[in-house]
Amino acid sequence: MTDLLQESPASRAISVSELNRTVRRLLEDDIARIWVEGEISNLARPASGHVYFSLKDEKAQVRCAWFRQRQRGPTIQLKNGDQMLVFGKVSLYEPRGDYQIIVEQVENAGEGELRRRFEALKNKLAAEGLFDAERKQSLPALPGRIGVVTSPSGAAIRDILTVLRRRFPAIPVLVYPTAVQGDAAAGEIASAIDTAVRRAECDLLIVGRGGGSLEDLWPFNEEVVARAIAACPIPVISAVGHEVDVTIADFVADVRAPTPSGAAEIAVPDQAEWQRQLTALKSRVTATGKRYLDARAQAVDWLSRRLARSSPAATVARQRDWLQNLRQVMIAAIRHDLASRGRVLANSRTRLLQRSPAVSVARSISRMQALEARLENGARRAVDRRRQQLTLAARALDSVSPLATLDRGYAIVTAKDSDRVLTDAADAPVGSSIRARLANGTLEATVTAQMDADEKKP
Repeated sequence: MTDLLQESPASRAISVSELNRTVRRLLEDDIARIWVEGEISNLARPASGHVYFSLKDEKAQVRCAWFRQRQRGPTIQLKNGDQMLVFGKVSLYEPRGDYQIIVEQVENAGEGELRRRFEALKNKLAAEGLFDAERKQSLPALPGRIGVVTSPSGAAIRDILTVLRRRFPAIPVLVYPTAVQGDAAAGEIASAIDTAVRRAECDLLIVGRGGGSLEDLWPFNEEVVARAIAACPIPVISAVGHEVDVTIADFVADVRAPTPSGAAEIAVPDQAEWQRQLTALKSRVTATGKRYLDARAQAVDWLSRRLARSSPAATVARQRDWLQNLRQVMIAAIRHDLASRGRVLANSRTRLLQRSPAVSVARSISRMQALEARLENGARRAVDRRRQQLTLAARALDSVSPLATLDRGYAIVTAKDSDRVLTDAADAPVGSSIRARLANGTLEATVTAQMDADEKKP
């Protein structure tokens, strides 16, 4: 800090834009989204679609910017002097340094109180388990009678009846009339539900009304209505307002419908689809019955044939056929036996012929001739084998013969006086006579010089 104080003012200064940027970040990071209540003033709606206004009380005011892409509610109803609740995040408009709220949601101040009561009751009932999926009842596939808890003069009952007549007009509808708006409406709605339970006239209840403001729909956010629905043993469809409207009754009911018309769609099946299913089922039953009748008819035919086979005439005919078959079998057996005996006789004759002396002598002569031929062939092969061996030995002997070496240009050198074969130059001194035998002829020479094997001729 001391170092900073010692620095010159110019070195410590930041730009205005940097200051505003820093302040904006501090505001946006350190302050969460909040609800602020105040009076609308300085309301402006430029052509861009954004809404700019100030929110003030007796002592202060703050500027607000509600950008077009964040607008969800009926902004046309905003006017100067309205007491409103604004939800958004605190920020700073850097170019002018204006501190402002970036608005995300705007509600009437009275609706804000109702919203807080709504959240408190919702949390309370959720903690008690009234919203748990385990306690939800399944809707009947085809209710015998449908009860509707709503105003008999409202648009909701007309929409429900119109859809029910279109989808499944055969199902009767019983209306339990009640007020659906005002301070006494919640008690009347709970009483109508209790009446439906006590009379046990319906298999399904639709509880709801048409659209409206949060105050208009508030009876369906009362605890007495929620507990009446939760205690109802009849499956309940909640059909309150439009699809965007959410009430406590929606959470407690077994099924939530987006609209009263949607509740009627959920409550009953499509009659045309059921008719198609019934037609298909009828075809299946008809086909099954036809197959059953065909099977029974086959059984009757089989029993008829069996009864016909059991009659005396049929028995005699079967025995006659049996005797005919037996005669054919006996004839075939005799023929088979004769054929077998003929084959045995032929085999015996063949064996006797093979054992006769003439056959034995002929067989011996054949064997002797075969042996003579084998002996002659063997002797011939032995002579040929010996001849080949002699030829191979002569070739081997010729390959190692000194004469063969002479044919390749070599000579055998001997001393002239002793015919001793010379293998060393030292054995033939200079002036001695030697004899060289060639392949053709012999040469005699006198030694004029001696050289070792490694020496070269001068």
